[in-house]
Amino acid sequence: MRGTHDIGGLPASEIDTETHTMTFWEKQIDALNQLIGHADKPLIHPGENRKAIESLGDDVYRTLSYYERWTAGIAKLLLEKNVLTQDEIDAKIAELRARYAADGKEEIT
Repeated sequence: MRGTHDIGGLPASEIDTETHTMTFWEKQIDALNQLIGHADKPLIHPGENRKAIESLGDDVYRTLSYYERWTAGIAKLLLEKNVLTQDEIDAKIAELRARYAADGKEEIT
């Protein structure tokens, strides 16, 4: 059985080969991944985030961008390891949405 990520040999649209300039939040997620996964005692071991991302399910996997998948995978693992609670994540998201609204920026999705 194919996993969500296993698309080898399936019909697909053209691959965008244009250089992607990372946004600020993508750089933050990349840095977070480095901090929690590449320390002397990593919080998330190599391969764990990939497994978490691949277990998101077809609908979620296909609707998220690359770094959104990383974010979802990291969140899932931090919840599983009891580093964060869902309430803590939800509270931080609410805080960020309120901050963006106060600054007149578009809503965070």
